[in-house]
Amino acid sequence: MGALDWVVLAGYLIATTFYGCLFLRKNKDSAAFMAAGRSLPGWAVGLSLFGSYVSSISFLANPGKSYDSNWNPFVFALSLPLACWLAAKFFVPLYRVGEQISAYERFEKRFGRWARVYATLCFLLVQVARLGTILYLLSLALQPLVGSLPLPVLILLLGLLVTIYPMLGGTEAVIWTGVVQAVVMIIGPLVCVGVILAGVPGGFGAVVSQASTAGKFSLGSLAPDFASSSFWVVLLYGMAINLQNFGVDQAYVQRYLTAKADRDATRSVWLGGLLYVPIAALFFFIGTALWAFYQAHASALPPGTKPDAVFPWFIQTQLPVGLKGLVLAAVCAAAMDSNLNCSATLFVHDLWAKRESATEAQKLTMLRLAVVGFGLLSILAAIAMISVKTALDVWWDLAGVLSGGMLGLFLLDRLVPKASKAAALPATIVGALVSIWVSFSQKPYWPASLPKAPLHSLLTLTVGTLTIVVLGVLLSQKKQPEG
Repeated sequence: MGALDWVVLAGYLIATTFYGCLFLRKNKDSAAFMAAGRSLPGWAVGLSLFGSYVSSISFLANPGKSYDSNWNPFVFALSLPLACWLAAKFFVPLYRVGEQISAYERFEKRFGRWARVYATLCFLLVQVARLGTILYLLSLALQPLVGSLPLPVLILLLGLLVTIYPMLGGTEAVIWTGVVQAVVMIIGPLVCVGVILAGVPGGFGAVVSQASTAGKFSLGSLAPDFASSSFWVVLLYGMAINLQNFGVDQAYVQRYLTAKADRDATRSVWLGGLLYVPIAALFFFIGTALWAFYQAHASALPPGTKPDAVFPWFIQTQLPVGLKGLVLAAVCAAAMDSNLNCSATLFVHDLWAKRESATEAQKLTMLRLAVVGFGLLSILAAIAMISVKTALDVWWDLAGVLSGGMLGLFLLDRLVPKASKAAALPATIVGALVSIWVSFSQKPYWPASLPKAPLHSLLTLTVGTLTIVVLGVLLSQKKQPEG
């Protein structure tokens, strides 16, 4: 990179981290660290929600998918308007009542302590997998620019960077730095599209024409096929995962609670959710445009380049001086919304045995230690990602398996008032086993002697959730007296 690129990138990282750390003085107690005093405007919370969606997974993996195949994964974003409506009408009012800070407190009241612990552990594992995927993709983008620095070392350095300001500044730091990051994340992709189109003979029209002929804009088969990644499979996955996000994900619930009024919380949902749809389309278009670009400049792409690495390679080799630093700043912005503070909040609020007797100073110390601990676990997860082909596929598999229990318990609680405590536990165990079967039975390492699920692994969350709800209803039915 040129000197100007380094100035832009380093300046952004230092300024953002420093800005987040300034909120240290506002964290007088654990409540301020976790919920920012419930005083933030809805537009800021909404941009933070948007930033939580646009991680490096969106910034790098989505262009990788559309470059390699088509727009089938974009169907995921089409389910967001329904999810936003449900969140605004039902979920925000549910969590804004009272002083609860954990999304899973109600599980303990309804089904017992095990349900709260199980949902909390699922969330924590999902977040470790999420941040691990993000750090891996970010490191993949930056490695060509730092010479011989090994990828694991780069992952470690970036992981420490994204851990510092949530550890010091808490949730309020995450929200306000998220506002800055959201603006940068919108500018960066727009710059890339302009440069890519300028390098394709015929520009936008040629990209659309060539990609349409090759089926690159396809959203997937509309046939009722649930064994492949059809339009309907991805739509069902999107509906399930977005219902889980807005309804029971601590990262979203905690943001609802930071808003100063119910109206602000509702507006934040609509702003954050609907802003993602056109930006997601922009990311998929980048992948399609890169395909057209390297059709015209085949020698400019090294043979055997992984799909996830195509966009980083373009950034490294094709962007002009100055713009390269700006786009890499946008990639970093997409990675810095880590949700580590949410993981720490759940650990302290739901799992830490000494929480009730601890002083405020002890709670704050434990919250910060938990942020560091989950940051280190995420670094290890990122290093484990190095051997995968496409990070998006791995992330979706992990999210589907780990999220099903949370959403299933939530729907069992909200939709089935008569669901009993005795029914919830076996239903959850069976649902978890079904999720593992659907997700992994199609993998090459699945034993040939065991049956395979006749469904695509993207349906893991949907099938696991339905299993918990249906089985919970059946097990809760009272035995009818004999005639």
